[in-house]
Amino acid sequence: MTLIELDEYFNSFLNKENYSGDISLNGIQIQNSAPDKKEIKKVAFAVDACEATALKAAESKADVLFVHHGLFWGRCETVTGQFYKRLSAFLKNDLALIAYHIPLDANNPYGNNYGLAKRINLKNLQAFGQWHGMDIGVKGTLNKPLTTDEISEKILRPGKKANCIIKAGKDKNTTVGIISGGASEEIKFAIEQKLDCYITGEFMHEDFQTAKEMGINVISGGHYETETVGVNLVMEKLKSELNIETFFIEEPSGL
Repeated sequence: MTLIELDEYFNSFLNKENYSGDISLNGIQIQNSAPDKKEIKKVAFAVDACEATALKAAESKADVLFVHHGLFWGRCETVTGQFYKRLSAFLKNDLALIAYHIPLDANNPYGNNYGLAKRINLKNLQAFGQWHGMDIGVKGTLNKPLTTDEISEKILRPGKKANCIIKAGKDKNTTVGIISGGASEEIKFAIEQKLDCYITGEFMHEDFQTAKEMGINVISGGHYETETVGVNLVMEKLKSELNIETFFIEEPSGL
């Protein structure tokens, strides 16, 4: 499988064409020396494209790095300073970069939000929350009511703790809305729809009193941590369906 064929495989279920409002340049962001000829044998996965993940991928002899946060966000960049260092790590090692941003947040079942929903066995799933006119999150109901602490323990990987938990609502939750990453102000959708609990990655100081005053529970699981979900689900799909070696690069921000 070549780089071009690999990206066609990813896009066959991530469907970047459905997310024209996404400022990320989804798909191949950096090609290799022969995108239509060189065989892809190993693919690294990470949340972020940066110098550290590129070098770790190259050290492990990966041909491609697949990430949620790529290097290109719809604006011109001069290839200087930090951006030069990041690009060099790819170009010097003939390492290709593939990025899927909003398509990987919103995908059912391989995206961040539906992946988190599966961890708490959320049922009656519906699209929830919009960003630039695109559905990005998911909401649903729990099989049995859970405390906010119980939900937090289930959505995070073993040994990980939420950045912040706000217990301003019911003792036990039945309805939950999820938008991974930096979606603090999107709590407005959860409030409008009278959900018991809102899960996101980063929660901002200015939204704390909103949650408290409106009586809703909030779990801020961490921007990085909530977005390790999709890349790992895509990695497992690739590993199970194609004869390509895969591995995940842990490079947490703690945020």
